[in-house]
Amino acid sequence: MAGDEPCKILSIEHSKAGKHGHAKLRMLVVGVFDGSKRSVVYPVGTKVDVPMIDKKTGIVSAIMGNTLSVMDMETYNTMEMDMPQDEELKSKIVEGIQIEYWTIMDKIKIERVKAKE
Repeated sequence: MAGDEPCKILSIEHSKAGKHGHAKLRMLVVGVFDGSKRSVVYPVGTKVDVPMIDKKTGIVSAIMGNTLSVMDMETYNTMEMDMPQDEELKSKIVEGIQIEYWTIMDKIKIERVKAKE
């Protein structure tokens, strides 16, 4: 995590300790929800939070502009979520399609299209 945004690590660089300093890790990360790249630097001994990812399956029951109504396949609860920003993924979403969505820190992201029901 960088700040309060869950991130995916793209690269890690390690720098050795200097004469009066400590070893550092420089990580290039990309936000899971906003897609922006960040560079973060931590001392080597720093502990970082790792967000839990809850992967679930749902069916798109309705499309209302940029909002989707999705029914969870396990609990049968219906929820509204935003249409994904990725144009390729967006073009595959139609009513009745099965999707995989992730819940991370009380935010929901559609990750991929699974199959037509």
